[in-house]
Amino acid sequence: MKASPSDQALLLDLQALDTKLNQLDHRAKSVPEIAELEGLAKEIAALRIVAGTQRGAREDVQTELKRLESDVQVVEARVARDTDRLQTSSSVKDVAALEQELTALKKRQFDLEEIELTVMERLEEAESALGVTMASLAELEGKIAGIEASRDASLKEIAAERNNSAANRRIIEQKIPADLYALYEKQRSRYGFGASHLRYGVSSVTGVKLLENEIQEIRAAAPDDVIMCATSEAILVRTSESGL
Repeated sequence: MKASPSDQALLLDLQALDTKLNQLDHRAKSVPEIAELEGLAKEIAALRIVAGTQRGAREDVQTELKRLESDVQVVEARVARDTDRLQTSSSVKDVAALEQELTALKKRQFDLEEIELTVMERLEEAESALGVTMASLAELEGKIAGIEASRDASLKEIAAERNNSAANRRIIEQKIPADLYALYEKQRSRYGFGASHLRYGVSSVTGVKLLENEIQEIRAAAPDDVIMCATSEAILVRTSESGL
Protein backbone atom coordinates (compact mmCIF):
# COMPACT_ATOMS: atom_id res chain seq x y z
CA MET A 1 0.00 0.00 0.00
CA LYS A 2 1.08 3.53 -0.76
CA ALA A 3 0.28 6.67 1.24
CA SER A 4 1.99 10.02 1.45
CA PRO A 5 4.24 10.62 4.48
CA SER A 6 1.94 13.43 5.59
CA ASP A 7 -1.09 11.12 5.50
CA GLN A 8 0.83 8.46 7.41
CA ALA A 9 1.86 11.06 9.98
CA LEU A 10 -1.83 11.77 10.61
CA LEU A 11 -2.11 8.21 11.90
CA LEU A 12 0.06 9.16 14.87
CA ASP A 13 -2.40 11.92 15.81
CA LEU A 14 -5.24 9.45 15.34
CA GLN A 15 -3.50 6.84 17.48
CA ALA A 16 -2.80 9.41 20.19
CA LEU A 17 -6.49 10.29 20.32
CA ASP A 18 -7.55 6.64 20.32
CA THR A 19 -5.16 6.00 23.20
CA LYS A 20 -6.58 8.98 25.02
CA LEU A 21 -10.15 7.80 24.40
CA ASN A 22 -9.28 4.38 25.81
CA GLN A 23 -7.72 6.02 28.85
CA LEU A 24 -10.80 8.17 29.36
CA ASP A 25 -13.05 5.10 29.13
CA HIS A 26 -10.88 3.40 31.73
CA ARG A 27 -11.03 6.50 33.95
CA ALA A 28 -14.82 6.56 33.66
CA LYS A 29 -15.03 2.95 34.82
CA SER A 30 -12.54 3.39 37.65
CA VAL A 31 -13.36 6.73 39.27
CA PRO A 32 -12.78 6.21 43.02
CA GLU A 33 -16.39 7.01 43.85
CA ILE A 34 -17.63 3.92 41.97
CA ALA A 35 -15.76 1.48 44.20
CA GLU A 36 -16.75 3.48 47.28
CA LEU A 37 -20.41 3.41 46.26
CA GLU A 38 -20.26 -0.35 45.68
CA GLY A 39 -19.03 -0.83 49.24
CA LEU A 40 -21.69 1.50 50.64
CA ALA A 41 -24.38 -0.24 48.59
CA LYS A 42 -23.61 -3.48 50.44
CA GLU A 43 -23.63 -1.63 53.75
CA ILE A 44 -26.96 0.07 53.11
CA ALA A 45 -28.48 -3.19 51.85
CA ALA A 46 -27.49 -4.88 55.11
CA LEU A 47 -28.97 -1.99 57.12
CA ARG A 48 -32.23 -2.19 55.16
CA ILE A 49 -32.48 -5.88 56.00
CA VAL A 50 -31.97 -5.02 59.68
CA ALA A 51 -34.60 -2.29 59.42
CA GLY A 52 -37.04 -4.71 57.80
CA THR A 53 -36.49 -7.24 60.56
CA GLN A 54 -36.97 -4.55 63.20
CA ARG A 55 -40.18 -3.32 61.56
CA GLY A 56 -41.48 -6.87 61.61
CA ALA A 57 -40.59 -7.21 65.29
CA ARG A 58 -42.27 -3.88 66.07
CA GLU A 59 -45.42 -4.92 64.19
CA ASP A 60 -45.52 -8.19 66.12
CA VAL A 61 -45.35 -6.29 69.43
CA GLN A 62 -47.98 -3.79 68.23
CA THR A 63 -50.28 -6.70 67.32
CA GLU A 64 -49.71 -8.25 70.73
CA LEU A 65 -50.41 -4.93 72.43
CA LYS A 66 -53.66 -4.43 70.49
CA ARG A 67 -54.80 -7.91 71.50
CA LEU A 68 -54.03 -7.14 75.17
CA GLU A 69 -55.82 -3.80 74.97
CA SER A 70 -58.83 -5.58 73.50
CA ASP A 71 -58.72 -8.17 76.29
CA VAL A 72 -58.50 -5.39 78.90
CA GLN A 73 -61.49 -3.64 77.35
CA VAL A 74 -63.50 -6.86 77.47
CA VAL A 75 -62.63 -7.37 81.16
CA GLU A 76 -63.39 -3.72 81.96
CA ALA A 77 -66.77 -4.02 80.27
CA ARG A 78 -67.55 -7.16 82.30
CA VAL A 79 -66.43 -5.43 85.50
CA ALA A 80 -68.70 -2.49 84.72
CA ARG A 81 -71.59 -4.82 83.89
CA ASP A 82 -71.16 -6.91 87.06
CA THR A 83 -70.77 -3.78 89.19
CA ASP A 84 -74.07 -2.43 87.85
CA ARG A 85 -75.76 -5.78 88.47
CA LEU A 86 -74.31 -5.93 91.99
CA GLN A 87 -75.77 -2.55 92.83
CA THR A 88 -79.22 -3.54 91.67
CA SER A 89 -79.33 -7.17 92.83
CA SER A 90 -81.34 -8.12 95.93
CA SER A 91 -80.41 -11.79 95.89
CA VAL A 92 -77.79 -12.79 98.45
CA LYS A 93 -76.78 -15.68 96.25
CA ASP A 94 -76.42 -13.47 93.17
CA VAL A 95 -74.50 -10.89 95.17
CA ALA A 96 -72.03 -13.50 96.37
CA ALA A 97 -71.57 -14.86 92.87
CA LEU A 98 -71.11 -11.39 91.43
CA GLU A 99 -68.58 -10.43 94.11
CA GLN A 100 -66.63 -13.60 93.45
CA GLU A 101 -66.68 -12.97 89.70
CA LEU A 102 -65.66 -9.33 90.20
CA THR A 103 -62.70 -10.41 92.31
CA ALA A 104 -61.60 -12.78 89.56
CA LEU A 105 -62.18 -10.15 86.88
CA LYS A 106 -60.18 -7.50 88.71
CA LYS A 107 -57.37 -10.00 89.21
CA ARG A 108 -57.51 -10.74 85.50
CA GLN A 109 -57.57 -7.03 84.73
CA PHE A 110 -54.56 -6.41 86.95
CA ASP A 111 -52.61 -9.24 85.34
CA LEU A 112 -53.48 -8.05 81.84
CA GLU A 113 -52.46 -4.48 82.64
CA GLU A 114 -49.13 -5.72 84.03
CA ILE A 115 -48.52 -7.70 80.87
CA GLU A 116 -49.64 -4.67 78.84
CA LEU A 117 -47.00 -2.50 80.56
CA THR A 118 -44.33 -5.08 79.77
CA VAL A 119 -45.39 -5.22 76.13
CA MET A 120 -45.44 -1.41 75.95
CA GLU A 121 -41.84 -1.41 77.21
CA ARG A 122 -40.93 -3.94 74.53
CA LEU A 123 -42.63 -1.77 71.93
CA GLU A 124 -40.65 1.23 73.10
CA GLU A 125 -37.43 -0.76 72.84
CA ALA A 126 -38.38 -2.01 69.36
CA GLU A 127 -39.19 1.53 68.19
CA SER A 128 -35.96 2.83 69.68
CA ALA A 129 -33.89 0.16 67.92
CA LEU A 130 -35.67 0.86 64.63
CA GLY A 131 -35.11 4.58 65.15
CA VAL A 132 -31.37 4.06 65.56
CA THR A 133 -31.25 1.96 62.39
CA MET A 134 -33.31 4.50 60.43
CA ALA A 135 -31.01 7.29 61.61
CA SER A 136 -28.02 5.28 60.40
CA LEU A 137 -29.78 4.69 57.09
CA ALA A 138 -30.53 8.39 56.69
CA GLU A 139 -26.90 9.26 57.44
CA LEU A 140 -25.65 6.65 54.99
CA GLU A 141 -28.10 7.76 52.30
CA GLY A 142 -26.87 11.33 52.72
CA LYS A 143 -23.28 10.15 52.40
CA ILE A 144 -24.15 8.16 49.29
CA ALA A 145 -25.91 11.16 47.75
CA GLY A 146 -22.79 13.26 48.27
CA ILE A 147 -20.53 10.62 46.74
CA GLU A 148 -22.93 10.17 43.81
CA ALA A 149 -22.79 13.91 43.17
CA SER A 150 -18.99 13.76 43.20
CA ARG A 151 -19.05 10.73 40.88
CA ASP A 152 -21.43 12.46 38.48
CA ALA A 153 -19.23 15.56 38.41
CA SER A 154 -16.16 13.41 37.63
CA LEU A 155 -18.01 11.51 34.90
CA LYS A 156 -19.33 14.75 33.44
CA GLU A 157 -15.80 16.13 33.25
CA ILE A 158 -14.53 12.91 31.63
CA ALA A 159 -17.45 12.89 29.19
CA ALA A 160 -16.72 16.47 28.14
CA GLU A 161 -13.07 15.62 27.57
CA ARG A 162 -14.06 12.50 25.66
CA ASN A 163 -16.50 14.38 23.44
CA ASN A 164 -13.79 16.90 22.62
CA SER A 165 -11.28 14.15 21.79
CA ALA A 166 -13.86 12.27 19.71
CA ALA A 167 -14.62 15.44 17.75
CA ASN A 168 -10.92 16.00 17.06
CA ARG A 169 -10.62 12.37 16.00
CA ARG A 170 -13.42 12.77 13.46
CA ILE A 171 -11.65 15.77 11.97
CA ILE A 172 -8.39 13.83 11.55
CA GLU A 173 -10.19 10.72 10.29
CA GLN A 174 -11.73 12.71 7.44
CA LYS A 175 -8.26 13.78 6.29
CA ILE A 176 -6.91 10.22 6.00
CA PRO A 177 -7.37 8.23 2.76
CA ALA A 178 -10.03 5.55 3.11
CA ASP A 179 -7.76 2.58 2.39
CA LEU A 180 -5.11 3.76 4.85
CA TYR A 181 -7.74 4.39 7.52
CA ALA A 182 -9.26 0.94 6.94
CA LEU A 183 -5.86 -0.69 7.42
CA TYR A 184 -5.29 1.34 10.59
CA GLU A 185 -8.66 0.26 12.02
CA LYS A 186 -8.08 -3.36 11.05
CA GLN A 187 -4.74 -3.50 12.85
CA ARG A 188 -6.06 -1.56 15.86
CA SER A 189 -9.04 -3.88 16.27
CA ARG A 190 -6.77 -6.94 16.08
CA TYR A 191 -3.74 -5.86 18.04
CA GLY A 192 -4.83 -2.84 20.08
CA PHE A 193 -2.75 -0.30 18.15
CA GLY A 194 -3.11 0.86 14.57
CA ALA A 195 0.01 3.02 14.27
CA SER A 196 3.43 3.12 15.87
CA HIS A 197 5.96 5.92 15.66
CA LEU A 198 9.42 4.88 14.57
CA ARG A 199 11.50 7.22 16.71
CA TYR A 200 15.29 6.93 16.68
CA GLY A 201 15.01 3.32 15.60
CA VAL A 202 12.52 2.38 18.34
CA SER A 203 8.88 1.42 17.79
CA SER A 204 6.81 3.56 20.14
CA VAL A 205 4.17 0.88 20.68
CA THR A 206 6.56 -1.84 21.82
CA GLY A 207 9.49 0.25 23.04
CA VAL A 208 11.71 -2.21 21.19
CA LYS A 209 14.64 -1.05 19.07
CA LEU A 210 14.50 -2.46 15.57
CA LEU A 211 17.25 -4.75 14.34
CA GLU A 212 19.82 -3.31 11.95
CA ASN A 213 18.58 -5.41 9.04
CA GLU A 214 15.04 -4.13 9.69
CA ILE A 215 16.31 -0.55 9.71
CA GLN A 216 18.11 -1.19 6.43
CA GLU A 217 14.91 -2.49 4.81
CA ILE A 218 13.02 0.58 6.01
CA ARG A 219 15.72 2.89 4.66
CA ALA A 220 15.45 1.18 1.31
CA ALA A 221 11.67 1.63 1.18
CA ALA A 222 10.06 4.51 -0.66
CA PRO A 223 8.78 7.38 1.52
CA ASP A 224 5.19 6.59 0.56
CA ASP A 225 5.44 2.86 1.26
CA VAL A 226 3.23 1.74 4.15
CA ILE A 227 5.40 -0.37 6.44
CA MET A 228 4.20 -2.64 9.24
CA CYS A 229 5.94 -3.03 12.58
CA ALA A 230 7.11 -6.64 12.76
CA THR A 231 6.54 -6.80 16.52
CA SER A 232 3.29 -4.87 17.11
CA GLU A 233 1.69 -5.35 13.64
CA ALA A 234 0.84 -1.63 13.70
CA ILE A 235 1.59 0.70 10.80
CA LEU A 236 5.14 1.94 11.37
CA VAL A 237 5.12 5.67 10.73
CA ARG A 238 8.40 7.33 9.76
CA THR A 239 9.15 10.96 10.55
CA SER A 240 12.19 13.20 10.82
CA GLU A 241 12.73 11.71 14.27
CA SER A 242 12.98 8.14 13.01
CA GLY A 243 16.77 8.23 12.87
CA LEU A 244 16.96 6.90 9.36
